[in-house]
Amino acid sequence: MNSPVGFDQIILQQGELISDKLHMLRVEQFPPNATKGLRQFSLAEVASYLGVTQSNIKKLHLEGKGPVPTTSASGRRSYTAEQMLELRRYLDKNGRPGKKPYLPHRSEGEDLQVISVVNFKGGSGKTTTTSHLAQHLALTGHRVLAIDLDPQASLTALYGIQPELDQTGSLYEALRYDEDRQSITSVIRPTNFPGLDIVPANLELQEYEYDTPLAAASKDSNEGRLFFTRITEVLADVEDQYDIVLIDCPPQLGYLTLTALTASTSVLITVHPQMLDIMSMSQFLLMLGGILESMNSAGAGINLNWFRYVVTRYEPTDGPQAQMVGFMQALFPNQMLQNHMLKSTAISDAGITKQTLYEIDRSQFNRQTYDRAIGSLNAVNGEITDLIHRAWGRDV
Repeated sequence: MNSPVGFDQIILQQGELISDKLHMLRVEQFPPNATKGLRQFSLAEVASYLGVTQSNIKKLHLEGKGPVPTTSASGRRSYTAEQMLELRRYLDKNGRPGKKPYLPHRSEGEDLQVISVVNFKGGSGKTTTTSHLAQHLALTGHRVLAIDLDPQASLTALYGIQPELDQTGSLYEALRYDEDRQSITSVIRPTNFPGLDIVPANLELQEYEYDTPLAAASKDSNEGRLFFTRITEVLADVEDQYDIVLIDCPPQLGYLTLTALTASTSVLITVHPQMLDIMSMSQFLLMLGGILESMNSAGAGINLNWFRYVVTRYEPTDGPQAQMVGFMQALFPNQMLQNHMLKSTAISDAGITKQTLYEIDRSQFNRQTYDRAIGSLNAVNGEITDLIHRAWGRDV
């Protein structure tokens, strides 16, 4: 008589089956080597990201200056993301003195900006917010490092990486307390967006939650008691290579999130405007405030340039949601982003194919739906970019 298969074996088999099927889909979607590419950008998009007119770019092309775009049979010009960056460098080098720089890299005296995206509740839009913000910052000329700190690795998956198959490291390699600790440089990977790198996540990140209290209790080491300085120390190895670091935190208030917060110069708290979500966020803030108060007493103060609540998946025609947003704006007028991330089928449909709205061509959607969604994203991301530049002391 055959012994019944245990629950643990069933779960492992089904996990492996799903992983195999996802890899097959990845190979079909991103042939031949399952690596994501990136579409070309229209002349209108390039002009918008560069902050110049379309006629200015056309003139450069006609004069043989800058990169040569792809020109369709109808005469429409399009540029790759690499060409957009090349064009940005050309304009920055040959622009008029005193004009706003086309390469907005931080200068001497301008600190690395580390922005943590947090919420206690899963499904609040943290990964969607982080991924679109990272890509928008890269498309507008910033040097960006995205860190996926969630063991579930959703941000990692958006960049076509399957941790269990690709055998990628995570930030745990740079955070761990034993002799196998490595530099963050060993786990940084380029993405399909020039100027945007990523530190992937994997399940091993969860080990940090178990290791830290053990290290803190050890009499032989002070490292565990100073866990909150760890990401700050890690980023010192690459500080000169980036302008902005974005950290997608896990949906729990553990050591990973606390370590990210103490390294942060700014914080984004995602808010889905539903009553249960607001109630959950209230508990999150009370718990977070209490923990940070204790850490502050222990010398682990958090000094932020700014923090903001960003409303996600917002439906302005939904009366209760509009009331929730109004409620929060009345309570926190100085901490609410003025722009909100709208709920859109365009964003969710792009996510089905592990893509963001910046990766999908407008022609693949109903144009009105796409324009409404991309307009919402650009407004939110533009407002956050202004906050970053103000933190550097720049005029906006």
